[in-house]
Order: sequence, then structure tokens, then C-alpha cells
Amino acid sequence: MRDLVLRMYWDDKQPPSVEVPLGDFFCNGFGARAIFNSLPIVVNPVGGMNSYFAMPFKKAAKVTITNEHPQEIEAFFYQFDYVLVDELPEDTEYFHAQFRRENPTKLKQDYTIIDGIKGRGKYVGTYIAWTSLSRYWYGEGEVKFYLDGDRDWPTICGTGTEDYFGGAWGFVNYDNGNPVQEQTYSTPFIGFPHFQVTDNTRSHIYDGAACPMRGFYRWHILDPILFEEDLRVTVQQIGHDGKALFERSDDVSSVCYWYQTEPHQVFPALPDVLERRPR
Repeated sequence: MRDLVLRMYWDDKQPPSVEVPLGDFFCNGFGARAIFNSLPIVVNPVGGMNSYFAMPFKKAAKVTITNEHPQEIEAFFYQFDYVLVDELPEDTEYFHAQFRRENPTKLKQDYTIIDGIKGRGKYVGTYIAWTSLSRYWYGEGEVKFYLDGDRDWPTICGTGTEDYFGGAWGFVNYDNGNPVQEQTYSTPFIGFPHFQVTDNTRSHIYDGAACPMRGFYRWHILDPILFEEDLRVTVQQIGHDGKALFERSDDVSSVCYWYQTEPHQVFPALPDVLERRPR
């Protein structure tokens, strides 16, 4: 799911408006499947990945899948549903999605979810695949939205990564005050569908132990982030060790989803297949 790349082109425009590994587009990072239900993305047993994002175009749409896996894909099936209309407004905003990864993130430097967006549009969603490389709690970093000329200070600044994804005081179940396990969840707009500490993508002669992997989504469907000129979105790399905050460095991948008027800026080069490989 990291080795297949999904690209979408609207009205014969180059470069693509969507360029994301197939699994990550459907909020399934780490090359592993997580079953969940949300409003625009649904992943069902077994292998059913569904998107309900509106994707308007005026003349033409092209969607491609590129196989960068070492082996052939024996079976790949798909379906597109569409309607024809007489015309769309001249200022129609087109669907976009972009993948990024920093492995590892840089200490004391915010991770960039997206930057370089130019034009008018609305930001509608974030997926983050977060692999912990440091001990202790990881989710104190603020998610920041720099809108329409913001430089040093964002227009929107959250109170912590766990709050952005709809939690509070982490995601851990307690038994008589003792932490037991992390609790995954999925809702129409916010979710934590993936938690994993072993690699189950193949059999192992060892125990398959892996760095903790967590996947989160947040859809801004009812609360879109509107911009008129430009947009940049970042998240701090800050944790807590039970006594104090500390700067972290982890392995973070993300997909951002937005609509904007064309033309759009050229995306950064997609990491190659080995650079996308989950830890």
C-alpha cells in the first residue's frame, strides 16, 4: 500500500493534483490495513477502500495507479461513480491531496504538513501516520494553520496533537488508575484507527517487534479552513515525559486534502519507494 502511487489529473492539467501512496490516501499508512468508518473515507473488510470526496472537473479526469512494488499485483479492482452536469461555475475549486514524510523529524523544528499552496480554496482534511522514535507521550505539539500572508504567527493554533484529533489526555484506557492500553476509534470526522507495536505484514523468524505506529485522521468537512491567497500547515514535535515537555524527533508521514482554484503549485518530489517504506 506504500508501493502503489495514486495520481489524479483534472482538465488535462499537469502536474497531478493528487499524488499519494494508495494506502495513505485511504488513511492506511505503514503498509498495513486499518478498518474504520468516517464520512469521506471508509475502509472495510477485506481490502475495500472507499472515498466519497467530491472531485469536480469540467472537461476531463485522469486517475492512474503506478506499481513500484517489487512484484506484480495479481488483482486490482476499482469503480468510479460520476454524474454529468451542463456546466460548472468558472471559479470551481478542484480536489487536491499531497503526501509528505520526514524520517526522522528535525529537533525543535515543526513538521510541515503542507506549504506552498497559492490561490483560493479550503483545507478539508489531515491524515498522519506517526511512528514513535522517542519514549513517552508524543502528542503535545500544536497544529498550526498559516493563512493569507501569516509568517511568524498562525491564524489558527491548536492546543495539542491529541486535541486536534479529538482526544484529551491521550488515548489510553485505565484500570483503577493504571494505564492499560491505547484505545482506537473512528467517527464521521475524527479518528485514531491504527495502533500497532508489531509488524504483521509478514511472518517473522523473530518476534516482529516494531516502533509504535499510530494513524490519525481529522476531516474539516463542517469546519473547513478557508484561505484566499495561500496556506501553510505545520505540527510541532513536542512530547511529555510525565514531568515536563520535551522536544522530540519521530518518523512522521502525512496526507493533506484540500480544494483550490487552478493552477496549483508544483508538489515537492514524491519520496522514492524505499524512502516511503514503513519503519
